[in-house]
Amino acid sequence: MLEQAKLSCFADEIDTDLQTQIDLLNELGISYVEFRSANHKGVAEYTLAEAEEVRSILDRNHISVSAVGSPIGKINITDEFEPHYEQFLHVARLAEIFGTPLIRMFSFYLPQDGHPEAYRDEVLRRLDRMVEYAATKNLVLLHENEKKIYGDTAASCLDLMETFYGANFKATFDFANFLECGEDTVKAYELLKPYIAYIHVKDADKKTKTILPAGAGDGQIPAILKDLDANGYCGFLSLEPHLTDFAALNTLEQDAARRGRTDGPNAFRTAYAALKSILDEAR
Repeated sequence: MLEQAKLSCFADEIDTDLQTQIDLLNELGISYVEFRSANHKGVAEYTLAEAEEVRSILDRNHISVSAVGSPIGKINITDEFEPHYEQFLHVARLAEIFGTPLIRMFSFYLPQDGHPEAYRDEVLRRLDRMVEYAATKNLVLLHENEKKIYGDTAASCLDLMETFYGANFKATFDFANFLECGEDTVKAYELLKPYIAYIHVKDADKKTKTILPAGAGDGQIPAILKDLDANGYCGFLSLEPHLTDFAALNTLEQDAARRGRTDGPNAFRTAYAALKSILDEAR
């Protein structure tokens, strides 16, 4: 199953230390990482020289960067855009250093009491500018469905895809994030299937919103992966366990729920084993 797909991961959920991340990836035979943070620093904070050093270390350990796990688009839609756009330009340069055209990004947090339609024009204006720049550098912006942003539900993600989908703007499909928004993942998948170019693997209980290993929640991950396989999916499956209170959690989610676990390596092994079991059982 998914013989053509490539396994990647968010290794900062193993540990903040880059070498500790690498050691476990080598143990598990994972040769790609969606680089989000290491050594207590988020990827967008890295200087070009620091990124060169990380690339060198990863190369020596036979690990490639599948995508830049950037925070682009994870600001309030009411925040000033220009400083964030400059950060986006910096991330684009980091992607070149890391040797990947793929950049994970988002579509801006909306005010808690705001109606999405009221902010749609501004969301599209900002995304249009970034997509336009991405086209000049042959980059691919991978929009992730994250709760509380404009593109959190399948319908709002479809709106973005129908507006921007093309060589430089595609969809990342995250099972647990849809569940946390009360979405049915199969319906979301069917709606967005033509636009999906990247997969984040984490599951969740739809009622409690508890994050779970793949196959243990309501994400219908085995069925959706089977359909991806039938349709010749050859992109990345990026493991994003979210089972522990890892160091970067508070920077990734608004009002992040505590997991109550800090055993990053063991939790990561659990998440990896769950995904591997799904893939092995389908063979």
